[in-house]
Amino acid sequence: MKTRFAPSPTGFLHVGGLRTALFAYLYARKQGGTFMLRVEDTDRTRLVDGAVENMVRALQWAGITIDEGVDLESDSVVQKGTLGPYIQSERLELYSKYTQELVDAKKAYYAFDTSEELEEMRNRQMLNKQPTRYERHAMKNSFTLSAEELQTKLDAKEPHVVRFAVPEDGRVAFTDLVRGEISFSTKEIDDQVLQKADGFPTYHLAHVVDDHLMEVTHVIRGEEWLPSTPKHVLLFEAFGWDVPSYGHLSLLINEQKQKLSKRHGDVSIEDFKENGILPEALVNFVALLGWNPGDERELFTVAELEEAFSLSGVGNSASVFNREKLAWMNKQYLMSLPLEEIGKRAWPHFVNSGIDVSDLTASDSMYLQAIDMERSRVSALQELPEALGFVFADSLSYEPSLLVWKKADAAEAKHMLTEAKALLEGISEWTLENIESSLRGWITEKGYGAGNVLWPLRISLSGQKNSPSPFEIAAAIGKGKTKGRIEEAIAQL
Repeated sequence: MKTRFAPSPTGFLHVGGLRTALFAYLYARKQGGTFMLRVEDTDRTRLVDGAVENMVRALQWAGITIDEGVDLESDSVVQKGTLGPYIQSERLELYSKYTQELVDAKKAYYAFDTSEELEEMRNRQMLNKQPTRYERHAMKNSFTLSAEELQTKLDAKEPHVVRFAVPEDGRVAFTDLVRGEISFSTKEIDDQVLQKADGFPTYHLAHVVDDHLMEVTHVIRGEEWLPSTPKHVLLFEAFGWDVPSYGHLSLLINEQKQKLSKRHGDVSIEDFKENGILPEALVNFVALLGWNPGDERELFTVAELEEAFSLSGVGNSASVFNREKLAWMNKQYLMSLPLEEIGKRAWPHFVNSGIDVSDLTASDSMYLQAIDMERSRVSALQELPEALGFVFADSLSYEPSLLVWKKADAAEAKHMLTEAKALLEGISEWTLENIESSLRGWITEKGYGAGNVLWPLRISLSGQKNSPSPFEIAAAIGKGKTKGRIEEAIAQL
């Protein structure tokens, strides 16, 4: 049993592509099969340098292991397996061979129509409100040219394509793994181009040849390919090959019920990665776009998904990509993963933010304490540097009036900070627990209002109206920095 993911290297991996790859991967894992990656690069006009490497890195980042086909090792593209090459542009002779087989068997034919003639045909059909499809018996091709005319054109190397000769009367039926029984009349199926004028195959021919030769048994792909599936079934049958099982996944749409696209926000895996979405969260979220596990669970590890996934739980209605739900899920993982792991993953975001962390490392206790006090308040790693910039700053900038709590005045704020500083200086073991218990005990003993003490203390340590508690901040920045910031606040008052 083998599934495959077969992207075109035309840019960054889209979240829709990730879902297709993930479902194919999970289905193979559940069945004890093989997951293969093939690169379909026969459309040479849309190729993007580095796209193959980017797509494989995105899959690796998401925890999807490639068993066979195109992969990366030491950041270089490799091809694993005995049924390659797994890059279509390296298989052109094979496609020509199988195209010729179909022509010789009169299951495909040459067509010499110019682009202007094809445009004229389509315009005429539209005016007559007819389906826009190739008119086999009215255009310039193997059916309408004499044998001599045909050979003359071939000998002269006139530009031409090869088209599939779809049976003119019949039906194509198959069982979709997601949608059930589907049937098409062959009268609705166009004589698809199999080989373009430049000699390159179209997707229709190349993927059929490859899926057969690479022994793919199950094809999971987007529903946009559903109308083309009858052509593919007919091609397999024309070659006398077994037809793989097909499953077509529903569209991804945004909250406004529009097809998910770059115009409506970040949709590439690279975007989510740069924005601080954890791979565990994105994979978990994407797995639930169209798949129902059959219970109330929402949080799954990849291993748990491998165990629970089934195509019987995949629906055929469009799936809403809810960014608020993704943010919520990412927050759950930010809270549940080990602090050291979150610190390691957040580190590049701090380095790239412009915050000076040159005297720290990702394992320093000050850095990790800062992460720990803020990670429950953010939804993505990228938000941590902005939220914690005050921790690493040499000095803070704020209006002195901000230090004054409600009905208090500057004199009272100064008095409270002076006493709090003296109390904090007396704490020998500088821990969050000791700082909080000492301050709260002192406030109670003195009969002070908690806000009168803790508000100016928090502002003096963070410079912000909204920040973690002064206990957490003091523990994170250390005793010396705490003392210094309180002294600066007193001086301002």
